[in-house]
Amino acid sequence: MTPYIALITLLTVVLMMVTAMLVGKARGKYSVQAPATTGHPDFERAYRVQANTLEAAVMFLPALWVAGSYSSANIAAVLGAVWLLGRVLYMTAYLKAAEKRGPGFAISFLALLGLLGLGVWGVAVVLIV
Repeated sequence: MTPYIALITLLTVVLMMVTAMLVGKARGKYSVQAPATTGHPDFERAYRVQANTLEAAVMFLPALWVAGSYSSANIAAVLGAVWLLGRVLYMTAYLKAAEKRGPGFAISFLALLGLLGLGVWGVAVVLIV
């Protein structure tokens, strides 16, 4: 693993920690006791940001690692940085209003598709050659 891929991986962990802390903060602010996942709309948006980020990270991290290992680590790192930027935009927009989450989601999804394509290509070349 290259240092850039490692950095993107660690920044993804930081992002997941931030979303978890935002949910904890919203639980306290809006008196939503665990294990409840519904309550004040601001809490529910924070909760969805965290849940969706975890769901996305499960796909993103393996795609990043495979693309970085079997194809161009530099391109994979750039796509990883774009994914992170998209997730941060998604988070900040969704926390304000659910209908604003689309652009950040689209950016991160397209970056994920790029990583998937890069990884598939890299693995296919290794298997064929």
